[in-house]
Amino acid sequence: MVLAAGAAGVLFVGAAACGGSDDDGAPAAATSAPAVAATSAAPAAAPLTILVTNDDGVGAAGIDAVAKALAALPAVTVRIVAPATNQSGTGGKTSPQPPAHHDATTASGTAATAVDGFPADSVNVALDTLGVKPNLVVSGINQGQNLGPVVDLSGTVGAARAAATRGIPSIATSMGLGSAFDYAQGADLVVAWVTKHRGEFTGTGSGTALASIPNLNIPNCGTTKIRGERELPTEPTLTDMSKALTNGQDCSSTETPADEVAAFNAGFATLTSIPVKPAS
Repeated sequence: MVLAAGAAGVLFVGAAACGGSDDDGAPAAATSAPAVAATSAAPAAAPLTILVTNDDGVGAAGIDAVAKALAALPAVTVRIVAPATNQSGTGGKTSPQPPAHHDATTASGTAATAVDGFPADSVNVALDTLGVKPNLVVSGINQGQNLGPVVDLSGTVGAARAAATRGIPSIATSMGLGSAFDYAQGADLVVAWVTKHRGEFTGTGSGTALASIPNLNIPNCGTTKIRGERELPTEPTLTDMSKALTNGQDCSSTETPADEVAAFNAGFATLTSIPVKPAS
């Protein structure tokens, strides 16, 4: 016998409710069980097109790792358009004429387009020649940190800025120097950032330059875990440039510096906001 709650108290619903009869042979009234409210499914993620580029070249390991990680997100289309060769240190340079481009593949064989020019050229070729309409541009993951005082030299940053000047949200991503590069932790951080901000990437560029872009630098911790991520002001000037350019990262440190470069060198991923227009 099943115990069910009714409007007038408790009803005993026995076999008769299933087509049988009770003890005196009189048919029992069938009692409908209360309807169970349907659980609403989570809304499906809106489609997102991400243009992935870099300055290390289309065959570099960093761009391959982040492109594959982003492509695993639901309803995401990834287009890879990057320099044919390493263009590190070229900042926001562009060619006087649109450079040639050709089919290529990443290190793991993912289809891509290689551009015979600078990182910023790659963004322009993707938008103007190939007709890509990205909701977001991810530049990197670069091999080597791009911290405060050196961002204007970075082709990784230059590519992200090229998108932002046209109103397209973008992020520059880099991993610190080390004896080897394992981009998995960095790719996870990029995916986490994209997932967190995904609802903001609803257009394909307003044509009006954005004021700033995020710059994510991931310490090279080897097999040690990154200590966390810190959002900090950028450091446009630094007395000792070697601390930003060549210092190794100590991911076993217990220090918690409040400055971008020191926090990075102490094993924290740093997320800063840098101006789209380079410093003059």
